[in-house]
Amino acid sequence: MNPHMKLISFSGLTLGTTITTSSNHWIMAWTGLEINTLAIIPLISKSHHPRAIEATIKYFLVQAAASALILFSSMTNAWATGQWDITQLNHPTSCILLTTAIAMKLGLVPFHFWLPEVLQGSPMTTAMLLATVMKLPPITILTLTSHSLNPALLTMMAIASTTLGGWMGLNQTQTRKILAFSSISHLGWMTVIIIYNPKLTMLTFFLYILITTPVFTAFNTTKTLKLSTMMVSWTKSPTLNASLMLTLLSLAGLPPLTGFMPKWLIIQELSKQELSPTATIIALLSLLGLFFYLRLAYYSTITLPPNSANHTKQWYMNSPTNLLTALLMSLSTLLLPLSPMICITP
Repeated sequence: MNPHMKLISFSGLTLGTTITTSSNHWIMAWTGLEINTLAIIPLISKSHHPRAIEATIKYFLVQAAASALILFSSMTNAWATGQWDITQLNHPTSCILLTTAIAMKLGLVPFHFWLPEVLQGSPMTTAMLLATVMKLPPITILTLTSHSLNPALLTMMAIASTTLGGWMGLNQTQTRKILAFSSISHLGWMTVIIIYNPKLTMLTFFLYILITTPVFTAFNTTKTLKLSTMMVSWTKSPTLNASLMLTLLSLAGLPPLTGFMPKWLIIQELSKQELSPTATIIALLSLLGLFFYLRLAYYSTITLPPNSANHTKQWYMNSPTNLLTALLMSLSTLLLPLSPMICITP
């Protein structure tokens, strides 16, 4: 890809994210979302493969429809209340329209169909951006308007997302699709608590970014696109694969790793809000995701590649692991002892 085009795309992503996250007017927030969408499209389609072009068109159509719904929601609210401030979303129809639009932007069930296909058709680094940074503007808007949204609707969408994210990830063999369903499942955890404690949602989101980013960079370093490749990638970089196993277990939410912190705090907060049935359901549904995370962790530590003609032994990589990847992997496994220092006020 042309370096100038890449610079323009990344500058657009930075600008769009900054505008949306720092604005309190609906038109400015919508503008930032549009800049983001237009900036990421060249990065998705840069390989010119038919699958990449298909992913680009799917992404553009879904995001354009979601942006139109956000504009329609804000205009309806302004028509009824005279307010263009994001935090002053009071009209019931506008609240439902906005929930639908943000669910489409994020990939929440039942508007999740585009996310696995788009991630599968994108390069690994672009898929990482789509699964992490591109979700920051919609999550910010959802946090700002959380006090106006329907709790029952959000809880249903959250439980459905956690269920489907775990269920659909079970039979996947492509690593990008597995991480897409992992993203849907984690979005369910973020959505279920957003009305009661928006700060906890943002903490969960930033920890999700912290843990998912090194997984994508490790897969990109070892060129792991499917599970059969992952089984023989141990010889490329044994240290990286051993660290990847711990990072995947952290993503699953196993103690004493970092990923256990948000799940622990969310279940605690739901119990405080007298929503123990919801906490029980979402905790049990996380076991579905635990299965495929354990499968990925197991494949990442297989030391003997299968002796078949289909899988040749990989060459050992002499290049050292990226310092950023090493730092993120360390943080994604060792941050749990800091959790008592995190003071989350309702």
